[in-house]
Amino acid sequence: MTGNSQPSERSQQMRDKAQELEQAAQHATDPVERQRLKDKAMRIRERSEQENGRGSGTMDPM
Repeated sequence: MTGNSQPSERSQQMRDKAQELEQAAQHATDPVERQRLKDKAMRIRERSEQENGRGSGTMDPM
């Protein structure tokens, strides 16, 4: 049973982490730190989408 839930659970954890980083970036006062947090969040989201593939992202490329 753990085989089916682990990828989606991990993907959700990655998306949650990315969201936390984006929120931290919004509150960062240092522009360099803000950009670093945004970049890290983007990399995590990209990795999550690559690992999960089909429709795991929130944006539709239409």
